[in-house]
Amino acid sequence: MRIIMMAPWLPKLSETFVYREVFGLRESGIEVLPASVHHPGTDWNGLQLRALAEETIQVYGKGTMAMLLDAVKEAARHPVISAATLKTAVQDALKAEDVSTRKGRFKILWQGLGGLALAGRSRGHRPEHIHAHMAHVPTTIAMYAAMQLGIGFSFTGHAADIFRDRSLLKQKLERAGFVRCISYWHREFYKGIVDRSDAEYPVVRCGVDTAETGDAQKGHDGSELIIGVGRLVPKKGFDLLLRALQVLQSSGRDCRCRIIGDGPERANLESLAASLGLQDVVTFEGSMDNTDILEMLPQADIFALPCRLDATGDKDGIPVVLMEAMAAGICCVSGDLPTIRELITSGENGWLVPPEDINALAETLELMLKDPRNRQSLAGRGRRRILEEFSLEINVQRLKTALLTQQSV
Repeated sequence: MRIIMMAPWLPKLSETFVYREVFGLRESGIEVLPASVHHPGTDWNGLQLRALAEETIQVYGKGTMAMLLDAVKEAARHPVISAATLKTAVQDALKAEDVSTRKGRFKILWQGLGGLALAGRSRGHRPEHIHAHMAHVPTTIAMYAAMQLGIGFSFTGHAADIFRDRSLLKQKLERAGFVRCISYWHREFYKGIVDRSDAEYPVVRCGVDTAETGDAQKGHDGSELIIGVGRLVPKKGFDLLLRALQVLQSSGRDCRCRIIGDGPERANLESLAASLGLQDVVTFEGSMDNTDILEMLPQADIFALPCRLDATGDKDGIPVVLMEAMAAGICCVSGDLPTIRELITSGENGWLVPPEDINALAETLELMLKDPRNRQSLAGRGRRRILEEFSLEINVQRLKTALLTQQSV
């Protein structure tokens, strides 16, 4: 089978699960042509990722005029189907229930042209299916490209793309050959919009490569180390972590924290850390290559990511970095969100704390820091959970099955 795998950026430093899925599907015998809405960049250390970036078909990345020219060429070569595709895009833009602004409706038309350009650029490869990661822009483009090529499409929804930035979600759920659900919570969420069978909503996790991780061996001396990794945005709850650390410091607990990642909240978080007197406790490491993160994780006594629902209604799905930390044999503490409950059973293989509850977070961190034996027991069961349900190998096979089933329909 030959498919297009589509994402906003492919490859992207913070979305390891997408490019690993590409490599995993290829190893399983599926031919995968990578496609990216935006330019994937050129600053790649590894030869494998550099090669992937070079072969990726770009939609917007080559510039506006190049995209428009390729869309016009596709329309000229295939006028009848192009007219039908663009008519659908116009109707979608006019009728979309989850797009409220004129600008948002115009973007749908633009993405329709992007679908024509992608179809024209990929025709020579004769793809049989398109799968898109992220349910907003990539899936919109993939949907119209699939319509143009006369093939099926499917998609994976994650977090902001189905909450804050939702666009044409009902139409996509109705038209997709299948919708890959990263959790059972996502399946029920989609069924609440468009009721389809479980087979059409297969649960396929975003898997982690357990071969790259192992049982954690502490690589530091002195005070206990807490590590948090993620984009510095409100829904990750790093401000809650800082306030919980201040509670620990005031009670006499000697610990340190490294926060890895970057984002729009970095300056605010650094200012908050200073105002709480945590300058000597917390280090903001900035963005890191995933390989460097995996090398640093084993130094942690605890991995903390107190996810929450933010003011815009956005929230996490199941953060891949949580899976990576559990796979590395580290005790994890996170926010009690419905999707994360499918990964962590509180008190059994990690701990979940009520979102926004700083005292509960501080108490849980204190409990784990002072009880290494319990911490290690939880970490061991956490790693087993990953091996049994969230490994890349298992979930690539699940996705392959969904794709082959779609091909046979």
